[in-house]
Amino acid sequence: MDLALSFSPRAALAPREAGFFFCEGAVFLDASGVASLYRSEAGFAAALSARAQATGLPGTIAIASSRGVARIVARKLAIPLLHRTHGGVPESAILEPHDEARALAPLPIDLLAPGDGLAEQLTRFGVHTVRDLLALPRGPLAQRLGPDVLGLLARARGRGVEPPLPEPRDLRLREAIDLEHPIDMLEPLSFVLRGMLSRLTERLVLRGLASGPIDLAFELCGGARDDRRVGVAAPTRDHRVLLRLVTQALESQPPEAPIEAITLSTLGVVPRSDQLDLFRNPGPDPAEIDRTLAELEALCGPGQVGAPAVVDDNHPCAFELKPFSTDSSTNAAGAEADTLAADALREREQLGHLAARALRPPVRAKVQLRGGQPERIRSAVACGEVLNIAGPWRSTGRWWSEKERFALDHFDVQVSDGTVLRLCFDWIARSWQVDAIYD
Repeated sequence: MDLALSFSPRAALAPREAGFFFCEGAVFLDASGVASLYRSEAGFAAALSARAQATGLPGTIAIASSRGVARIVARKLAIPLLHRTHGGVPESAILEPHDEARALAPLPIDLLAPGDGLAEQLTRFGVHTVRDLLALPRGPLAQRLGPDVLGLLARARGRGVEPPLPEPRDLRLREAIDLEHPIDMLEPLSFVLRGMLSRLTERLVLRGLASGPIDLAFELCGGARDDRRVGVAAPTRDHRVLLRLVTQALESQPPEAPIEAITLSTLGVVPRSDQLDLFRNPGPDPAEIDRTLAELEALCGPGQVGAPAVVDDNHPCAFELKPFSTDSSTNAAGAEADTLAADALREREQLGHLAARALRPPVRAKVQLRGGQPERIRSAVACGEVLNIAGPWRSTGRWWSEKERFALDHFDVQVSDGTVLRLCFDWIARSWQVDAIYD
């Protein structure tokens, strides 16, 4: 089903049939319009065969004007597969509408799956092939063998009632396994989970989807059940990322008993894409950016990763972090902002303005005063006599908070070692510090 949906948006599993073909696995997909993508139906069959071989799914491919005819021909092609010990290149057949009757005529009626009772009756009448069946009159045949034979005749003629193929709405994918022996250690459990997540992501790739949160269901010894959900920062197709998240969740909260069966499920999500600008260099994949930001936030802490933004506050060092955005709308705005920033930078360079590089945290300094003004400074970023000085500029605020109140005096200082910096005196802490360097 996943393989079929990688080629067509409309596909459906074939209904089960009794008898010899009960264990048959078949899927129908809408192949209308494939010539515009693959040049011909033969090219479409070749592409479908190559992908089936790459995914390790042995089988047969038949293209016809009706599902019934295609299924019969696919069954004929599958007969040699029953005697193979290993999978090979999938067999394929393409029937033109005017050749279908001639191709079906010599086939045995067993490929029509008539059922045991009807097959025995037809054999007594000497009917062994589709040609023999179509040679008999329809009315007397139905009187002798019952109404079931009418459906068989319609299938042999390719005239069965076939409603349109549906477009699958359920995007939830599942992988399950029953373990031969219970597992109570993380290392063998992670080995099993790696294979399951690899198959799950392979199915997601075939459908053009990515994984959302992973739902885990463990059947434990003694009849207990452990259900949990592992969230993801952004939809992903990387099974290594999913395995790391799942193992971290199991390490923090191990199951209470050995595990006998595992079920994984996820709701497939359409991965976010970005329309590239024709006149700019391509940027990184938005999904990769989201994953990287999530990993950085896990290392730095919640709320510690983002884009700096100016806030309405009189503290000289006040700013806030806003989430990064990779949407196309913000990309256009970002390009315009980059252009304005470049123009402003060129204008400042022409005017000889400097840029202040803030130091976080500020560097402590020892300052000698003369007449209330700094005369000499000693710190990890600059050391020497003060050649030129401007200031002070005092800023105060948040007087209502014992922890957040501030009263600062800032000086712009040129030191004899060539450094130009911003010197700050904290009136509350009674300490000097360097909180910026001018470049």
